Amino acid sequence: MKYKRILLKLSGEALMGSLQYGIDPNILEQYAQEVKQVVDAGVEVAIVIGGGNIFRGVQGVSGGLVERAQGDYMGMLATVINAMALQGALEKYGMKTRLQSAIHMDQIAEPFIRRKAIRHLEKGRVVIFGAGTGNPYFTTDTAASLRAVEIEANLVLKGTRVDGIYTADPEKDPNAVRFENISYDEVYERGLNVMDLTAITLCQENKMSIVVFDMNKKGNLLSVCNGANVGTTVS
Repeated sequence: MKYKRILLKLSGEALMGSLQYGIDPNILEQYAQEVKQVVDAGVEVAIVIGGGNIFRGVQGVSGGLVERAQGDYMGMLATVINAMALQGALEKYGMKTRLQSAIHMDQIAEPFIRRKAIRHLEKGRVVIFGAGTGNPYFTTDTAASLRAVEIEANLVLKGTRVDGIYTADPEKDPNAVRFENISYDEVYERGLNVMDLTAITLCQENKMSIVVFDMNKKGNLLSVCNGANVGTTVS
């Protein structure tokens, strides 16, 4: 395989599948099968997953429910629920896993310890990072970039429901054109919604490439890890 260690970022919304909220078991099982393929091929896999299918901090604030910091903490807890569900699905397919949380909850997850996470990866375990960065005002995109840099991953893979980065939203604009490769600077200049600016800047400063690809197409994750020209590469 071209890449030895990857950080896979999954959105919470993707877990909804055809549902209006919550977790679609079929999507969860599909993702577990995709991860198993790359683990069996010898790739070390770490995963960061969002919580938007359950609760988003910004959503709580805009609805007048809570203030921003409180809402973000609620969103972090939602990511842990998704991480536990994903952990169960991965273990169902025989993979060894460890769940590390940026917020201490010893009964269900290890605390995030960088050296320990790297050791788990070296032993072939899938490491799932929950609770974002553990701080409000930071997205799970930023958490993914931060953890990727910390564990010395080869690249960040952002699994979405579209097959890369386009000049416009391909679901709204039929004339949108997909990029095969794009620079960080061009992402800034065009204002493309790849990841939030903090996450992009973190990757740029640490020379960490990002590949945005369609996670729902079977075999795509393995193809990316093997160096195939899938999705869009930001570098």
